[in-house]
Parts: sequence; structure tokens; C-alpha cells
Amino acid sequence: MKAAIFLVLVLTCRAAIAQAEISAAELDAAAAAIEPRVIEWRRDFHRYPELANREFRTSKKVAEHLRSLGLEVRTGMAHTGVVAVIEGKLPGPTILLRADMDALPVTEKTDVPFRSAATGEFRGRPVGVMHACGHDAHTAILMGVAEILVRLRDRLPGKVLLVFQPAEEGVPEGERGGAPLMLDEGLLDIEKPEAAFALHVGSMLNSGQVMLRAGPLMAGSDFFKIVVTGRQSHGSRPWKGIDPIVVSAEIVGALQSIVSRQTDITDLPAVVTVGAINGGVRHNIIPDSVEMLGTIRTFSEASRADVIERMGRMATNVAEASGATATLELMPAPNPPLVNDPALTDWATRSLKRTLGDGAVTTSRLLTVAEDFAYIARMVPSVYYWVGVTPAGKDPAIAPDNHSDLFYVDEAALPGALRSLLGLAVDYLQSPPRPDPASK
Repeated sequence: MKAAIFLVLVLTCRAAIAQAEISAAELDAAAAAIEPRVIEWRRDFHRYPELANREFRTSKKVAEHLRSLGLEVRTGMAHTGVVAVIEGKLPGPTILLRADMDALPVTEKTDVPFRSAATGEFRGRPVGVMHACGHDAHTAILMGVAEILVRLRDRLPGKVLLVFQPAEEGVPEGERGGAPLMLDEGLLDIEKPEAAFALHVGSMLNSGQVMLRAGPLMAGSDFFKIVVTGRQSHGSRPWKGIDPIVVSAEIVGALQSIVSRQTDITDLPAVVTVGAINGGVRHNIIPDSVEMLGTIRTFSEASRADVIERMGRMATNVAEASGATATLELMPAPNPPLVNDPALTDWATRSLKRTLGDGAVTTSRLLTVAEDFAYIARMVPSVYYWVGVTPAGKDPAIAPDNHSDLFYVDEAALPGALRSLLGLAVDYLQSPPRPDPASK
């Protein structure tokens, strides 16, 4: 008799769980219903972009939306970050979902009707401001995911830590921000996530395609400054001075040999790029100094240390050969390589294929772009993946790249992007991956 009663209880519980489970069809319908609002939000953010640590309007709109869903919202984290927690009514794990909000100092040249006309200041100069990397889409997508999850809260297991992060593109000189500052201010003390997920739109894939990779996915990045000091003189008598412009040109050329001739790129790639050179104010005055700014991209700490050591030695020696001096300075808070948790990536790949179809999911190569989500991925098992936004039928190889003034997000890609992140969240909360006993 007791055994029969126990069996009835077990079957009843299983039936209740089955009834409570959120289906893929429900998620598809919910995503389709909210799609117009996601597009509307994205266009609004695109029209009114804001630079790093200045995302005041964007964060206000995000916070207002989350409060309208009945969530308790924390604002002002890392200056303009917004954080909220969705608590499901059923027991379960905790996950983190993150979107970045900042734009770039780029003057937009696309012809979309919601093109940005915003301006700002960057390094003391007036600049145009554009969402040239798609963070407007990321923010709108996570707002849509949040609304759907709140509506399903009565049947949702676990918790979701929503993170709308400022300053992913880097902070103004002399400031802190982004993921490192959010972590320092206690982001992971709000909730303790077991897993974290984030996406990034990119022109390297067509709409409907996503790609990810287990292990290292994106490079670590350092930002450097080299100051070359010579001796000022009249431009008509260069022998009276030491020309730091000529020395700087020699240093730029020499730096390229570090990757092309001194680094084993068959192991892991590396990049050294000088992106800005500033020196002189007049056509007939040789200045006393030149400043160069650039970036280093590496995939391991050993490679990073080796490249930096070679750069410092090379800049010093080239300058000394002409009687000048050169100093190499690394800017604070470099990004580490972004590493996807292998087991979680394997699980996420299966989830994405269930949601989008087998043919939509591919394995990414190593990417030399960088991302400060890497700081979160060092603390929490994470998966970061790329979503294509180049229109179907257009060759991604010739599409304007992220950070271009012509970067274009095909809005037909947004429903799949929304559905992919939503699917990962619900799949994990309802059926979290189990550790492989063989790995212990």
C-alpha cells in the first residue's frame, strides 16, 4: 500500500514538472511577440549613442524598463551599470546574462533613418559617436530576454543575474570602468552564478549564423604609449636637432618585425599595431617629441610578456641609435584573453543547435579582437559567442567591419540572436549540464 502511494506521488510530481516545463515553442512565440519592441529599442539606442562611462540616457532607459517588469534594480555600478535579478518560483541554478551599452568615437556614414547625429569628446577632441560595434543590439536583446523571463517567472527555476555593462570599449584616460570595476564593486556578491553567457553581433557572419569556440576565443589586449624625445630645431636645418618624427617612423617599422620575424605564430598569433602618432604643430618646425599609441593582442601570458619585452628593447635601441630616447608605457587594466569553458561550450553548442538548427552553428577560429567579458569568464564558467548580422546573400568578407563608420546590423538577425540567448538561459535553468564523472 505504501509503495503504491509513493508511486502515485512520484508520478504526480513528474506530471507537475512536465506541465511546468517551458517549451521551445513557447519561447519561439514569446520571442516573435517581443521582436518589434526589441527593434524599436535598438533603433532608439542607435540614434542616441553614448561613449564609455557616459551611458546616462541608455542606462536610464534600461533601468526604467526593468523596473516596469517589477524588478528591483541597482544602478550606478561602475558609474552607469545596471543590474537586476530575476527570481524564478522554482528552485534551480543561478546564471549571469550580460550586455554592453557603450558606443564608439566614430562619425556614422550609414544611410539608415535612425542614423546617429550624436557628438562627444574623446581624448580632448570633439568626435562623432556611433554604435559601430552593435552594443545597441546587445542591450535591446537582453531587455527582450529579461521581459520574457519575467513573464515566465512562475514556471522558471533558479535566478538570472542581468548585467548591463558600461565601458566595454575602454575607459577615458584616468578613469576606471567596465567589467573589472563592476567585479570590484561586488557584482558577483549580488548573486553567485554557476554560469555566464553573452553574445556579440558581428559582420563576419551572415544573419542566422552563430559561432563559438571552446577554450581561447578572443585575444587579450594591451594599450601602449611610446614617447620619443629628440631635440627641436628649424625644419630647414634638421642637423641642428634630433628629429623624433623620423625616429618614430623607424620604430613603427621595427615593431612589425616582432610578429613577422621573432614570434612563433604557428603556436598562437600575436598582433602589434600603432594606431595613432602625434607630433609637431607646424610645417617648418621639427618637434622635440612624438607620442605613439597602439595595441598588443596575444593569447597567453607568456606570449604577452615576450612581446612587451621585445617592444621596449627595440624602441629604446632604435631611438638611441639616432641620439633620441624612447619610453614604452602600458596603460592600466589590460584585457586578458577571453576563454570559454570547454564543457559548458560543448553543452551550449548543443543548445544553440536545438534552437537555431545544426547548420546555423559553426566553430570559430581564434579572434584577435578583445572583450572585457574575459574578466567575468575568469571568475565564472562562461560561454561567449558571435551572431552574424550581415544580410543573407551578401559576402561577409566585404561587409564593413565592426568599428567601421559603415557598420550595419541587419535587423533580420535580431530574432535569432534573441532566441539564442533566451534558449541558453532557459535550457540551463531547466536542465543544467552535469559534470562528467570521467573528468574527476
